[in-house]
Parts: sequence; C-alpha cells; structure tokens
Amino acid sequence: MSDIQMLMDMGFPKEKAERALEVTNNTGIEQAMEWLLAHADEPLPPASGTGSGDNSGETTANSAATEGATDEQPAAVAKSLKCDECGKLFKSQEEVEFHAAKTEHSSFSESTEEKKPLTEEEKKAQLALLEDKMRRKRQEREENEKKEAMERERLRIKSGKDMLEARRKMEEQEMKKLMDQRKREKLESQQARDRVRAQIEADRAARKAKDSGEPATATSPTSTTVSPPAATASTAATAVPATSTTPTAKPAEKKSYSSAKIAIRMMDGTQLVQTFQAAEQLAAVRLFVQLKMDAVDASFGLMTNFPKKVFTDEEYDMPLDKLGLVPNAVLIVTKAP
Repeated sequence: MSDIQMLMDMGFPKEKAERALEVTNNTGIEQAMEWLLAHADEPLPPASGTGSGDNSGETTANSAATEGATDEQPAAVAKSLKCDECGKLFKSQEEVEFHAAKTEHSSFSESTEEKKPLTEEEKKAQLALLEDKMRRKRQEREENEKKEAMERERLRIKSGKDMLEARRKMEEQEMKKLMDQRKREKLESQQARDRVRAQIEADRAARKAKDSGEPATATSPTSTTVSPPAATASTAATAVPATSTTPTAKPAEKKSYSSAKIAIRMMDGTQLVQTFQAAEQLAAVRLFVQLKMDAVDASFGLMTNFPKKVFTDEEYDMPLDKLGLVPNAVLIVTKAP
C-alpha cells in the first residue's frame, strides 16, 4: 500500500496527503502526518496555471454577484459540511466521503458553522490514534508474514518427509531385489553342487560295476588251461609248474590298484583324508576340496611335495593311477597362480 493511500485511509484528503509528502520530501508517513496535523487548518495554496482571462472572468462574476447582493439581503455563506446523523463538521468533500465510507452515514448538508481548528491536545490525540492504527496494521502485516513463513516451513517439512519416505521405499525395494538375487544365486549354486555330486556318484557307481565285472573275465582263461583230458604224466608234470607260475605272473599284471587313499593338506593347516577310485580324474579331488570349502567357484591349485609337482589344467582330466597317486598320496592345496 502506498503512503498516499494510507494517509487517505486515515481521513486526510488526497490533495493534502500529496502536499504533505511533497513538503516532507517523501521521508515517511509519520513526518507527513505530523505536517498534516500541524497544518490541518490551513487551506491548500491555489493551483498554478490559472490564466489572466480566467481571473478577469471570476472578477467580473464576483463583481456582478456583489452588485446583486447589495440590492438584496446578504446571503449566508456555507463554511463547512455537516453530517446530519452525528453532527460532525467537515471542511472538504473528501472528508465527507471518507466519513460516509467509514460510518455508512448518508445524510449531509452545508453549514454556516466554521470547523474550529484542532487544539494541541486534539492534535496529539488524533496523532496517537493514527499511530495506534498504524501500529495495528504493522502488527497485522507481521502476523500475516509470520503465518506465511510458518506455512512455508510446514510445506518444506512435509516435502522433506515425503522425500525421505520415497527414498526409504526405494532403498527397501533395492534391498529386496538384492536379497532375491542372492537367494537365486545361492539356489543356482546349490543346484550346481547337487548336479556335480550326482555326476560323481554316477561315475563311481559305473566304475564299481565295471570293477566288479573284471575278475570274472580274468579267471575264465585259467579254467580252459586245465581242461584237456588226454594228457600224459610228463605233460601233467610240466603243466603244474606252468599253472604255478601263472599266479606269480598275474599279480604283476594286476598291480593296477582300484582305489587311491589321498591325504589333502588345506591352506589353513587342516588335513583331510578321502579314498577315491583309481580311475577317477584329479578333478574329482579338486571338487571334493571345493565342497569342503563350501565354495564351488573357489580358485586354487594342487601339488605334491616329494617330488614337488604342481598339476596343470590338462592333468586335472587324467585319472589318479596315471598320475601316480595310487595306492596313496599326499596333496597340498595352494593358491591359484
């Protein structure tokens, strides 16, 4: 709200309000009020720019009115405007309009009474009323600003809580996705271990079945050697040493062991002992170590100490008997190269 509008709301005419601000160099509404109260009884100076022709016309009209008035009884001059409802006097039409808007009074008339100038006490009282009114308006403005600031703070806190809640939900969703992924990976790893175990068991069963069938095929030729019926004594005498020599020769042929007892020394110093089929690959030993470590994807190597030998990737596909690890051997788990 502008200073002129505030002064008009306080009951001052617009022309006087503009004049007060102009005289006080627009230094503030309080200085303008002090000037208005100090010059409340002084009329405004006449507007500049009135020409000589207008003055001559007014002079002629006034002289004519004076001449007419000399012939008749002098007419009463209206010195103020009066409110018929409350009896208050006003000097200008602007004051009447302000009073009507403020009190909703609608009956006014001209009066010959002159509005008395304000005394010092009345001026101070009116100034106090105006200052109190300004103070109330200032307080209302400050309260409105405070309410607006509190509302902005409430909206800021609410938006912050909404952002935190949205972030928490996103974190929960990400955590759930991560847990589901870990469960899926663990299940897939367990299924892979189960498949490997099933494959090892199937290979062992197949080898056991194969080993159980080998003695029958080996003893069948011996039964045919002693079957000839027409043999002489000398032939029988010579045949006995032959049959006696064959059992001594067969152990040399059956030096291939069917099992291998492997002692495995882990990296933490512990030792594991497990029996494998001699025909099993060295990869079965590595898988056994991985299962004991509970890490199918663990990377490590195997080596012997005496003589020292580190097995290569190609040798993991070779059977234990071909690698000289039967009937027993010691393997050491080493870090992956």
